[in-house]
Amino acid sequence: MSTYHYACAVRRVAVVGAAVVTLALTAAGTASAHAEVEADKPQALAENVTLTFVSEAESDAAGFTRLRVVLPEGIAPADVTLAEAPEGWKLKPGADGYTLGGPALDTGVDAEHKIKVRRLPDAAELPFKTVETYSDGEVSRWIELPEGDTEPAQPAPVLKLKAAAPGAKPTASSSGPASPEASAPAPSEVSPAGDTTAAEDDGSSPGLVAGGVLGALLVVGGGAWWLVKRRTGTS
Repeated sequence: MSTYHYACAVRRVAVVGAAVVTLALTAAGTASAHAEVEADKPQALAENVTLTFVSEAESDAAGFTRLRVVLPEGIAPADVTLAEAPEGWKLKPGADGYTLGGPALDTGVDAEHKIKVRRLPDAAELPFKTVETYSDGEVSRWIELPEGDTEPAQPAPVLKLKAAAPGAKPTASSSGPASPEASAPAPSEVSPAGDTTAAEDDGSSPGLVAGGVLGALLVVGGGAWWLVKRRTGTS
């Protein structure tokens, strides 16, 4: 190999190596910011459990203004009360979880809040899909769940639970309408998977039925006219 070709090969290796290092650092930076959840009593069917949520700040230009949390199956919004939150932040229950928000936090400050849950369900782990909104409109969605051996890029906070204590029995969750102040997610927020959606129309509305009947009548009438004209021409 000539000196020229050798130098070209070295340069190509250096470029590829730099690209690999850059990708690795980028991936590490993305994974470093995330949302977490912990419990003071991480056990299935435990009562009056305090959950602590921490959303790590990842914006260099804005602070958190709102968090939307989708509660896992077995925990109703009525089972949740706010225990601690940033100053001025309020909790508003929704159909499948709650929204917590208030004055914007300083840039780089993590958003931490605590809720008290009446009773945890009988499960091995509980996902809490979380959507974070910053004061500049940026949205981070920590809503992905693992699929097989694939680790999600933006994993939802998951609380792992110990088995229920001997003799513990599940009870029905509290129920009741959401607070009148409950607000829907902003249009910029894509609802996390698992949100309740309206049932799709089955296409059997009265307008569609009438249209179908009218179309059938036109087809039949047109066919009859064509047959009459054809027979007249033949005669």
